[in-house]
Amino acid sequence: MKKKSFVFLISLGLVLSSLAAAPEAPALLKPLPQQGLAATMSAQILTRHHYKAQPLDDAMSEKIFDRYLKSLDPEKLFFLQSDIDQFAAARTKMDDAIGTQDLATPFAMFNLYQKRAQERMLYARELLDGSFDFTEKESYRFSREKEPWVKTESEMRDLWRQRVKNDWLRLKLAGTTDKVIKTTLAKRYDNSLSRMNKLKSEDVFQLFMNAYATSVEPHTNYLGPRASEAFDISMRLSLVGIGAVLQERDELITIRELVPGGPAARSGKLKVGDRIVGVGQGADSSPVDVIGWRLDDAVDLIRGKKDTVVVLNVLPAAAGPDGKPQTLSLVRNKISMEQQSAKKSIMDIKQTSTTRRIGVITLPTFYQDFEARARGDKDFKSVTRDVARLLAELKKEKVDGVMIDLRDNGGGSLAEAVELTSLFIGPGPVVQQRNSSGDVRVESERGAAVAWDGPLAVLINRGSASASEIFAAAIQDYGRGIILGESSFGKGTVQTMVNLDKMDRSARLPGADKPKYGELKMTVAQFFRVNGGTTQLRGVSPDIGLASFSDNESFGESSYDNALPWVQIKPANYQVLGDMKELLPLLQIRHESRVAKDRDYQLLLEDIKDFNVQRKVKMVSLNEVERRAERDARALKTKEREAARLADKGKGDKKTTKAEQAAAKLAAQDDGLQANERSLADELAAEKARKDTRDVLLDEAAHILGDAVDLLQSNLKLADQVTPGLARKNRAAQ
Repeated sequence: MKKKSFVFLISLGLVLSSLAAAPEAPALLKPLPQQGLAATMSAQILTRHHYKAQPLDDAMSEKIFDRYLKSLDPEKLFFLQSDIDQFAAARTKMDDAIGTQDLATPFAMFNLYQKRAQERMLYARELLDGSFDFTEKESYRFSREKEPWVKTESEMRDLWRQRVKNDWLRLKLAGTTDKVIKTTLAKRYDNSLSRMNKLKSEDVFQLFMNAYATSVEPHTNYLGPRASEAFDISMRLSLVGIGAVLQERDELITIRELVPGGPAARSGKLKVGDRIVGVGQGADSSPVDVIGWRLDDAVDLIRGKKDTVVVLNVLPAAAGPDGKPQTLSLVRNKISMEQQSAKKSIMDIKQTSTTRRIGVITLPTFYQDFEARARGDKDFKSVTRDVARLLAELKKEKVDGVMIDLRDNGGGSLAEAVELTSLFIGPGPVVQQRNSSGDVRVESERGAAVAWDGPLAVLINRGSASASEIFAAAIQDYGRGIILGESSFGKGTVQTMVNLDKMDRSARLPGADKPKYGELKMTVAQFFRVNGGTTQLRGVSPDIGLASFSDNESFGESSYDNALPWVQIKPANYQVLGDMKELLPLLQIRHESRVAKDRDYQLLLEDIKDFNVQRKVKMVSLNEVERRAERDARALKTKEREAARLADKGKGDKKTTKAEQAAAKLAAQDDGLQANERSLADELAAEKARKDTRDVLLDEAAHILGDAVDLLQSNLKLADQVTPGLARKNRAAQ
């Protein structure tokens, strides 16, 4: 055996033996010198230039303290009341910690939290050597956010006994043997400890600074150097690397996905499930062992400059822990994250007398490569450019209508939202911005050309926020299209990025590395619709509502305790393009008539009803007979629904696919496992089943747009009423 392989086996053996060995206490984390300065610079900016600027005083200190505690221990499973009392004096000292650059107290709070977490996990492991009585009438309250802090150590131990007992019971109900349950839970608690022990000073500082930033306003955040880089990547949808999506599984860096066209996929030498155990820089380098590393640390080694070589030691997916790692070299290249790019599809919707072709464009985010655009790159990545190309393709494919799917699109570039809107309305104001001084600026695209002037719908949900709401609101205010779905998030604020590195004026020795301070994502303005209203707090209301799982009390702008209020300003000078008031009632009638007969839609409504009932449950029984009865009832209900779906086979287009059956089975059964405890193959199969399951809401939205096409084509008077302004714009352009 080669020496390198021998060293690898020793390292891997140490990882696998961690189940039997008690972990060492984590090292106490301390603030870095540059973090104190970063905190002070952030405070100077937030107290002077934020849209909702507030003084950093004792009142703000109390908010920071409470938010920081909540971020550390949201379910009150680790700290005792005596721990909270120990730091009571710090409630009004958080402002001093930031102002004097003395972060000792917030770091001391974190270190105590980490100590308590280790104590709880070690106790959880001890409990696995005993036994549980599942015949007792006992319950476990799993939702503890509103509960008081636990007062005594004995009460805390009993709480954790119930927690571990519930973990064991879930696996037991799934048919897992006691031996496997013990191994699974031991590994789970060990992995929790391992992740905690890998936390760094940067993680603690970011947590604390976000407690401050979000106390000012919900959408203001501090991003440490690493988080800042990740944000930039998400906006430009590209990075330089090998083109592999990685995941940490059992202390090993595992390949979860290969990006098509990337160096890893083109090499043909890497497969999903392979484990990267070593990384080297340069063709002749000796790879550094990355077993047990944090995922982001390993990723930093794998990424690098374009056209440079990275050497990987790889344990094949099929190899056991004593398998021989293989060594390969890859040349880094620019990777495009196409899974986040705009995509199109075509749905053939059967109407009463014809079939309508509905083009669907799905937008996960409003992306733009800011750096490439700033340096004059003509081919910079842009959501507007991508959508314009997709619209041209859909025109050639002769679609009857276009639907923009913005569900769970959290926003992105404001400029892209404005430019994208212009593809459907042409030149004209899209959104208004008001800054902290009260000055209002109208954002518009004056020279824009319409890329699609046909029937249009926009599909939104509670996860549609910010730039998505700007787009949907403008389409609605102009009367340009139909808004479908549910009320959007309600984020009507504008953020800018402030690079703290550029603010550092401190002197340093020649040649010394410049510290990295991170960035602030800070709210600087509020945006308003062209009609003068705002999407802030209330969101965009759909013209026709669809079924929804959302809980407005726990998700959306209205769920924040310090959200900005809804206000109104003067409307912009814009020309309405259409009037939907006669079309919408007709579409609503057809929608209600159709979904009343649609078994899938009615089952979805039942699911939502059940979900709303379950959402209010904060406690579960620890009695096996009671829990098994609940499980059997859910399984029976799912079986009956599947039988109903199968009975519909051959009736119209209502057919049950294997993917739908698999997804239903997955939804019905609780296997007691966490995501990273399932095999990668099972995890990917479940994910594919969920993606392949026919989207009931998308299907109904497409039918509504198909109805609109029918009504507009059969009634020229109605058609002229819906889009007269756009017709005039087109004639003027010609």
